[in-house]
Amino acid sequence: MFEAGEVLRVSALLRDAGCEVWIGGGWGIDALVGRITREHRDLDLLHRVEQEPLLIGTLEAAGFVERPGVSPGRPARFVMTDRDGHDLDLHPLLFAPDGSAVQRIDTDGGTLSYPADCFVTGVIDGVRVPCLSAGRQVHFHQGYEPGDQDRHDMALLRDAFGITTHF
Repeated sequence: MFEAGEVLRVSALLRDAGCEVWIGGGWGIDALVGRITREHRDLDLLHRVEQEPLLIGTLEAAGFVERPGVSPGRPARFVMTDRDGHDLDLHPLLFAPDGSAVQRIDTDGGTLSYPADCFVTGVIDGVRVPCLSAGRQVHFHQGYEPGDQDRHDMALLRDAFGITTHF
C-alpha cells in the first residue's frame, strides 16, 4: 500500500530536484477533500514531459526502477516501482504557453487534454500538494465500468463539491 508519508516523501524528493508534478487518481481525490479516505495501491503523478529525464534519474537514485509490460504503456504512461512495492503511475504532459497541457495516449496522435484551470492544490496530512481539480477527476472517471473505489471516489467529490458525476 502507498501511505501518506510516502506520497509526501516522493513529492518532496521530486520538487527538491526541480520536477513539477501533480497528484492524480485516488490520492488526488483525497488531497482535494483534505483527508485520507481509503487505502491506495499506487500514486498517480503527472509531470512535465521535458522534465522526464530529471524525474527518472531522481527516482532511480531513490531506488525506483521502470516496470516493463504495463498497459497502456508509453507514450501515455509508465510505471516505476521501488523494492518495497510502491508503484508510481507516471503521466507525461506537454504544456502550452497558456498553462493547458496534453497527454499523448497513443502513437497515432490521440491525446487527453488538461485545461489550465485543472491544476490546483489540495492537502495530504496537513501539507499542501499540487493535484488535479475535481472536474478533471470526474472527466477521467468516464468511459469505463466503475469499480468500488471509483464509486467511493466519485461520491466523495459529489459530497465535497456538490458536482454531478455519471455514477
